[in-house]
Amino acid sequence: MKASESVKPISYIKANASKILQEINDTNKIVIITQNGEAKAILQDIKQYEQLQDSLALLKILAISNKNLKNKKSKPVSESFNSIRKRIEQEKLNEI
Repeated sequence: MKASESVKPISYIKANASKILQEINDTNKIVIITQNGEAKAILQDIKQYEQLQDSLALLKILAISNKNLKNKKSKPVSESFNSIRKRIEQEKLNEI
């Protein structure tokens, strides 16, 4: 679906809010809201928004990981797990 197919002026949104929200929920389409002929905002289904946020978070993690690998700020998995195990054991000893 092209974004240009879902462009609506704010006056249309005001007059048809319920209908538009139902359409967004049913089809997962986005609606671009214009004001004075200029795109100003996007309406989208909340589940779709949450998925987008999750995807962005994963991409950020991958970018950080890639940067750390390039800067040689990484260690083997076995070393990481050993470090975690030691911390857990230390916390258990501190609780006693």
